[in-house]
Amino acid sequence: MNKLFSLILSVLLLTGGAVMAADFEQPFKKGELNPYNNYFTGTTFLERLCDKDDIWNSSIANVTFEPKARTNWHKHSGGQILLVTAGEGRYQERGKDIKILQKGDVVKIPPNIEHWHGAGPNGMFAHISIEPNLPNNQTIWLEPVSDKEYK
Repeated sequence: MNKLFSLILSVLLLTGGAVMAADFEQPFKKGELNPYNNYFTGTTFLERLCDKDDIWNSSIANVTFEPKARTNWHKHSGGQILLVTAGEGRYQERGKDIKILQKGDVVKIPPNIEHWHGAGPNGMFAHISIEPNLPNNQTIWLEPVSDKEYK
């Protein structure tokens, strides 16, 4: 009986994960492996939607996180705006509680606020990242978010 239960549980977990990943829908392309992944824990993907130009002075990208993937602690000298488009995520400012993010949430991060963001533990997550106030908005990458801080 224990072997049968283990087999059924394994099949449910494996197929449930595959269905969840296959059903993960977002309005923009997942993109390529994020070239900034050395500032992340886990795997993320990046699709640039709008590069900075002389009219809009902002950069817009779709960032897709695999489960448990997250940024390092960091800050933006010109601030950042996150538009959650899919999945469940996490956001935390240094010294504050972690916030659970859901599709449709908007996070407005003031300039120079140390923070991190990423996927929840059980599923993928995607958000649009808007970096306003370019060219003077610089990202300052800090230390990784520990597993203890993440939990």
